[in-house]
Amino acid sequence: MNKQTRTIATLSVGTLLISTIAAGDLQGVSIDSLDTGFGGFTTYRVYVDVDSGNQVDAIFGDTDNPLTIRSSTTFYQNQFGLYSPPAEALFGFFPSLEFDSFVSIGLLTDTNDAMLDIGIDWTDFESNGGDIYTNNGTWFATPDDAQVMEVGGRVLIGQFTTDGNITGEINISGKNADLTSWQYTNVALPAPGALAILGLAGYLGVRRRR
Repeated sequence: MNKQTRTIATLSVGTLLISTIAAGDLQGVSIDSLDTGFGGFTTYRVYVDVDSGNQVDAIFGDTDNPLTIRSSTTFYQNQFGLYSPPAEALFGFFPSLEFDSFVSIGLLTDTNDAMLDIGIDWTDFESNGGDIYTNNGTWFATPDDAQVMEVGGRVLIGQFTTDGNITGEINISGKNADLTSWQYTNVALPAPGALAILGLAGYLGVRRRR
């Protein structure tokens, strides 16, 4: 398997596009790709990009701002995986588990994972490789959990393996280094191959709330 990782997409929300954004706030969303080496599938790791000392506490959907993450085909689901980070202890026995599709706050495996979720029905995602959708739910970790903190300016929020393209809309809550809170809604996850033609239109739906 080719495990070389490369960043294939970066969705910036810098001051050029959102004049009210504060220093130390959300900087963007980036997507890395990982060649699984089987069946034409690619693993996409989705990160929220923030400044040093910041944290990402929650990814959520509500009535005004539903959350959706979808594939143009389906998501790969390993039989030994869940919707949360997989068991690292099983990788040696089931190597393909490393490429399972799951959501996260900051971690690629279940080691020291304290992520919680409320109000999301994972059945279609887990059983059929279908969409993640909620208009009244969240996955999150508390500010006391180390996994919310940025590492190299990034916090992982999910890994998705598919032979299609990923699109979606997410909402993000976090804190600056001084522990002031921020929240962004309607952040788009464009298909990686579509970024070149998306242009500024992909940025215009982002809204910031305090």
